[in-house]
Amino acid sequence: DEVIELIFYELDDPTALTLTSKHFHNVSQDPYVRAHYFLNRYGRMDAMFWALGRGKIMSDKVIDILISSGAYVSRYLVQVAIHHYFRSANHFIKTAWVRNMSIPVFAHFMKVACGLFDEVPLGKNEDDGYFFAVFLKESRLPPDMKSTKWETVRDIFGKYKFIPFSMKDPLMVQLPIALAIEPRLLPYAEANGFHMDTKYRDFVFRKMFEKMALNNGERSDDILRNVRELRRLDARMFLSRTVAAEICMESKSNESAYRALKILDRTKELLFDLSTVVAELIKLFVNTRSITSAYTINVLRHLYADFPSTDPTVRIVMLLTACLSDNVLVQPNPSGTLKSKLEPLGLLPLTRKDIVDILTNPFVEKHSALVDFAKDEMNLSSSDIKDILQEVAVKCLKIGSKGKTLKKLVDCHPYLHAVLQENAVQCYAINLDDLPSYDNEEACATYEAPLCRDFNTSSKATRNSSGAAGLHSAEPNASGDAIATDGREMDEDEIGNEGPVQAETGNTSELGIIGQDTLSSMIRQDEMAPTRSRRRSFYFSYFGSDTTGKLGYPTDFIPVGRWVKERYPVRSAMAATFLTHAVINNNTTLLHVFFTCNTPSTNYVSTSQHVPVTLKHFRLLARLGKAPNWCLYHEIENGAEFYFSEEDYLSKQPPATEPKRCSKVKVKSKETSPTISRLSTQAGPSKVQVSPRATKRRPRRSAAAVMSYVIPDSDDEAIVEDDDENAVVVLMTMQAKKRKVESNLQRWVKHLSVLLAEEQKKYKEKRKRLEKSAPSEGRRRVAKSEFHKSLMVNLRSLRKLDLDKRKQLYGPDAAEDDYFTEDDGDDEYRERTTRANKRRRVTT
Repeated sequence: DEVIELIFYELDDPTALTLTSKHFHNVSQDPYVRAHYFLNRYGRMDAMFWALGRGKIMSDKVIDILISSGAYVSRYLVQVAIHHYFRSANHFIKTAWVRNMSIPVFAHFMKVACGLFDEVPLGKNEDDGYFFAVFLKESRLPPDMKSTKWETVRDIFGKYKFIPFSMKDPLMVQLPIALAIEPRLLPYAEANGFHMDTKYRDFVFRKMFEKMALNNGERSDDILRNVRELRRLDARMFLSRTVAAEICMESKSNESAYRALKILDRTKELLFDLSTVVAELIKLFVNTRSITSAYTINVLRHLYADFPSTDPTVRIVMLLTACLSDNVLVQPNPSGTLKSKLEPLGLLPLTRKDIVDILTNPFVEKHSALVDFAKDEMNLSSSDIKDILQEVAVKCLKIGSKGKTLKKLVDCHPYLHAVLQENAVQCYAINLDDLPSYDNEEACATYEAPLCRDFNTSSKATRNSSGAAGLHSAEPNASGDAIATDGREMDEDEIGNEGPVQAETGNTSELGIIGQDTLSSMIRQDEMAPTRSRRRSFYFSYFGSDTTGKLGYPTDFIPVGRWVKERYPVRSAMAATFLTHAVINNNTTLLHVFFTCNTPSTNYVSTSQHVPVTLKHFRLLARLGKAPNWCLYHEIENGAEFYFSEEDYLSKQPPATEPKRCSKVKVKSKETSPTISRLSTQAGPSKVQVSPRATKRRPRRSAAAVMSYVIPDSDDEAIVEDDDENAVVVLMTMQAKKRKVESNLQRWVKHLSVLLAEEQKKYKEKRKRLEKSAPSEGRRRVAKSEFHKSLMVNLRSLRKLDLDKRKQLYGPDAAEDDYFTEDDGDDEYRERTTRANKRRRVTT
């Protein structure tokens, strides 16, 4: 019987099992088995709630055994059950629940349960849950305006054992708020079975330090008392760095909380140094748009005054607060105004590095004011100013949103036009040897070119790993000029980031991660976030209150790639370098710019004003295993000229001839004709030149040798004259159909077919290598690279487009070129033009 009981305890509904055997049915009728089924199935805290919902199996003995065995019964549970049974009040329960019980059994439950307490109020709005909810609503009011006192709530928890009896009860998620309001409730709640999860720790402390809207008095003493009391009652409850940073962000608006935080730091009651948290918090704003906000600037100055720091990155942020506040850089006397802003902060005198760091920040677009300040206050010579501007211009190439700065620099200093192109070609030219090995899939997947980064879609993990994968992290004059301090990487690679910016340190992850959000915004997010799923991290990332303030680029900016397209010729080394980086980074926005014309009146289909696409772009993507952007295929379809690399058109020579390939490119068939050399057509129908055919052909009959059967002086003579006039045109049309000229599209198809064959060969080698290293039954499934799959699909479309164009030019009987090789894995998509011969049946 004990084994049968254990089987019952594992089933959600043992009814079906009890009907299979009379012995099973007799065991299930035992009140002890029924009572302990709920205790073992749902636990001591929820046993009575679930038992009351199974009214048909409830009896007086089952209720007595449940209570005597330790099933938790609170006065709040009794009140809700009576209200629900007699329909006197509406609660969170929407099912039948206790209404399935018979009147005698429920009367016995009321008698036994009410005997546990001295009184059970049953009136409307007299249950314990109502008083607890009112206590939470009045938490932000001054003490003299609260209707529910602390003693009432203490008796509800201590004397009447209040605890939300079901996870479906909305009061369950509100219980941590009560502990934040009154930490003295924690011992009573734990005695009633409540367990404080550490995931509520930050939420509880946020409510402690929350700014009271209707209570503007001094609350520092109350906050300190609550924090110390909660810390004494539960050692796991401590103030994290996350909440401390949020309180610091409200240092101007929530002075009581900020003052209490400084007292806790002064008395060494925090597990961290508050000055370190403030320094890391200030450093977060060096690359975010919120640095331009007047509120943020005032908060950062206030924090810096209380906790001065010698960190170089903190110095940069404070310099930015002086340059970006009150439109200092556009005022009539910018040098004097800027000096008056810097003196109270103690940041004078400025150095050459400070000027470079300020000008290379994404949110500083005007350089003239700082140049004047360097001349007037720093006494820099013209050559020093020239070196600074040249260094700033070169560094701005890697900052995707600095197009406006580059435009103003080049307009004011034309010599930078050639300097930028020279540095871009020397430092950022990418070849196949510069990319990671094809076998290193992780490095290829995380590789990111330093220029033309799509900071709207790039993930933070990709940006952080790009520093290790990129080969161009070192740039001219980088020694002593790069801003890297105390384990923090403030390289231009990081500029232009989007999304929440957080300081991640190695040994402080348990103490919390620092963010830019304020305490009030995080409290609103805690209260508005979904309570069932608890996916708070996803909710905060996409539905935060200040998402735009964490972006790494200004509101109105010009991408550097767009400025390069407008400033430099389309067939220049500068445009070619930026296009290569945009292709690798899959920057759709800039690719659309590179493949359109600068003048709006020019037709988009015309590719003469587009930066040329080359086969090198596809080979680079093949090495990385990344799918080419759709713009590349679209350019080929619009008639883009074929080039092996940018050197073909930069040398101002005809495109290089195709090298001889070892692999067979074209598979000859009966219908294909040999390739004909390119012809130079001349004006005039009589000078049409026809290339000689390699095969022997039957000579044509001359027009004079044709015998005429026209009757003289008849109407047929007019027809004959018209035929004579159109004879040359007909002859030209027939000759044009036989003239085969390889178009750009055909060259693209041919070389992309060779590239596809190489990808298929590498795929087969990889599959064989994996099968040998890990032998298993059957063929092992190996995933193809994104480049391989994309090329298979789009090359099929290009072949079809080429066939349609040749049919328009040569007629519907134009031969179909076959570019498939023995290594081509696209056999299942090949169009079968020949029909297999059917074998004739022979009947005997």
